[in-house]
Amino acid sequence: MGKKIGEVSFFINQLKDSNILVIVEGKKDKIALNKLGVTNIIELNKKPLFHIVEEIADSNKECIILTDLDKEGKQLYSKLNSNLQKNGVRVDNKFRNFLFRHTKLRQIEGIDSYLEAF
Repeated sequence: MGKKIGEVSFFINQLKDSNILVIVEGKKDKIALNKLGVTNIIELNKKPLFHIVEEIADSNKECIILTDLDKEGKQLYSKLNSNLQKNGVRVDNKFRNFLFRHTKLRQIEGIDSYLEAF
C-alpha cells in the first residue's frame, strides 16, 4: 500500500509543480485538492459542458480531468475528454487511470483524507 500512496503523492506534486489545469466536478473536490496544494482547478458545478470546453480551449493547451470514478463521473469524463480533444486540448489521463486501477478511491473529494490515512 505504501508504494501506491507514494505514487499518488508523486502525481499530486506533479500537479502542483506543473500548474496544469485540473477539472473537477464540484466544490468539495476542489477543496480536497486545494488542501494538497493544487491550485489551478476549474469546477464543473453543473455548468453546461460546452461553456467549460470553450473556456478551457481558449486558454489551455493541456488539462487533467479528475471527475469522480463512479458512473456519472465516467460519463462526464467521456464527454469532456472527447470535446476538449476536438478543440485542440490535450488531456493527460495518467493520474486518473492510476487512481482507478491502483486505489480504492472513487470520489475525488476524498483524496486528501485518503493520503492522510497513511
